Amino acid sequence: MATAPVAAGLKPPAKPRSKPRDSFSSWPWTDRIAYGLCWAAGLALCAIAAWIVLYMAIKGISYLKPSLLVQSPVGSPNQSGSGGFLDPIEGTFLVTAIGIAVAAPLGVAVAVWLSEYARPAGLARAVESGVETIAGTPSVVLAIFGLLVFSKSFLAFLSQTSAGGAVFGRSFLTAGLIMSLLAIPLIVGSTREALAQVPAHVREASYALGKTKATTIRRVLLPSVRPSIASGITLGMGRIIGDTAIVVILLGASLRIEGAGGAPVLSLLRGTGSTLTSYVKENSPAGEGNAPQKAYAAAFVLLVIVIALNAIVVRLSGGQDHAGGPR
Repeated sequence: MATAPVAAGLKPPAKPRSKPRDSFSSWPWTDRIAYGLCWAAGLALCAIAAWIVLYMAIKGISYLKPSLLVQSPVGSPNQSGSGGFLDPIEGTFLVTAIGIAVAAPLGVAVAVWLSEYARPAGLARAVESGVETIAGTPSVVLAIFGLLVFSKSFLAFLSQTSAGGAVFGRSFLTAGLIMSLLAIPLIVGSTREALAQVPAHVREASYALGKTKATTIRRVLLPSVRPSIASGITLGMGRIIGDTAIVVILLGASLRIEGAGGAPVLSLLRGTGSTLTSYVKENSPAGEGNAPQKAYAAAFVLLVIVIALNAIVVRLSGGQDHAGGPR
C-alpha cells in the first residue's frame, strides 16, 4: 500500500494569527465620545439606584421598629403614634396572590397559543396587539375601567353593596383581578421569548416518538422553559406590589382591612383595605397621615420585598438555561 511521502525537516504550516484588536486610541473621535457616553449613562443609573437604596435603607432602618410589623394601624388624623402597618403588609401579599393566581395560568396559556398555534392569524394578531396595549396602558386607566365594570349589579358578589342595593365595586377580589392585567404582559413576553429559543429539533423529536402537539407542549416545552415562566411571574409580582392607583380606586385604601361579613375567607376577599404603597403615599410628606417616619419605615419594607423579588429573578434566569439544566 502506497503511503504519502513525508518531507523530512519541514515544519507544519503556521496557524493564521488573529487580527489584533484595535486600541481605544485608534478609534474615531465620534466612537470614543459615544463609548464614553454609554459608560457614563450606565454608571449614572447604577449611582442613582445605589443612592435610592442607601437613602431609603438609612431612613427606613432609623425609623423601623419591630412593633410596626405586628401592630395594625389605628384610625387617627395623626398616624405618627397610631399603631403599625401590619394590615397594609397583609393587604400587599393578598392582592399579589390574587393577581398572580389569575395572571400566571392565563399569561402562560396566551404565550403558548401565540407561539405554537397562532391560528386563526387575525385573532392571533388581535390578541398580540391587546397584550401590548395593556402593557402600555396606565394603571389608573385600568383602575377606572375596573370600577366601571365591577360596579354592575351582576358582579355584586365580588364586592359589597349598600343598603339601597348600589354595588361598590371595591374589594380585594376586584383589585386583584385588575392587578392581574399588569402582570400578564410580563408573563406572556417572558414565556414567548423562552419558547422561541427552544430548538426545533426538540419538537421534531417529540413528534417522531408519536406524541401529539398538546402532549409535546405539556411534557416537553413547558418544563424546558420553566425558569423563564418563573421569572415572568416574579416580575409580575413586583409590578403588582409597586402599584398604587389601582389600590386607591379599587381597594379603598382604608388603613385597616375591613371584611364584608359572612364566611371568613369570602368576607376578607370581598372586603377593603390597603397595601404598603398606599400606606406610604398616605403618610408621606405629601399625604394626609402626618407620619413621614412611618412612611420611610414602610417604604424600606417595600424596598426589601422588591429587592428580594429581583434577586429571585436573577437566580431563576441566571442559574438555569432554557433546557432546564444547569449552565
